[in-house]
Amino acid sequence: MIGICIPAHNEQDEIDACLFSIQACAHHPALLDEAVQVVVVLDACDDDTAGRAAAMGISTLTVCARNVGTARATGAEWLLSRGCRWLAFTDADTRVSPDWLVAQLQLHADVVCGTVGVADEAWALHGQFAESVRESFKVTYRDEDHHRHVHGANLGISADWYRRSGGFGAYPCGEDQRLVDQLLAVGAHVAWSASPRVLTSARPTSRVE
Repeated sequence: MIGICIPAHNEQDEIDACLFSIQACAHHPALLDEAVQVVVVLDACDDDTAGRAAAMGISTLTVCARNVGTARATGAEWLLSRGCRWLAFTDADTRVSPDWLVAQLQLHADVVCGTVGVADEAWALHGQFAESVRESFKVTYRDEDHHRHVHGANLGISADWYRRSGGFGAYPCGEDQRLVDQLLAVGAHVAWSASPRVLTSARPTSRVE
């Protein structure tokens, strides 16, 4: 079984698009009907994120941590307890490609660090600065193989190596980078690949410090 963990804090405006994309990739024919279990970890949500996930038949867990590391760890442990062999992580404001899981698994790595893209229309959130922000992203970001970016929005880890690393720590920011550092320290083979594709939001105001 493959597990997908999605942490969410008040994401009612984004969660539908995320989950529709997740359901599509979970039924990709190249997965050969392998079971895919999805869990949304609701972290201190007081909007309708839970209701929207439930309406789509998606499992949810509730924490009140306001801590993305805790949310990811909670979801990962829940999926591991159900026997998953591979853990895939994304974010509630992100849409994954139909072959997202297939692309991760075809790399035959212990860990897959993917890149992120931003939909053209999303840059408009930056108002008068939209064009300069987009150009800055294009110039400074490496959307190519052998990059060294780490994104919780596009991350895959084998269950065995996740356990060996000790898993996510309770960090409110940078939990993904710390986990990959832990995995490298214990000898995991990391694929730095642009093959697994996701589109994420271009929020002008960050959710973290």
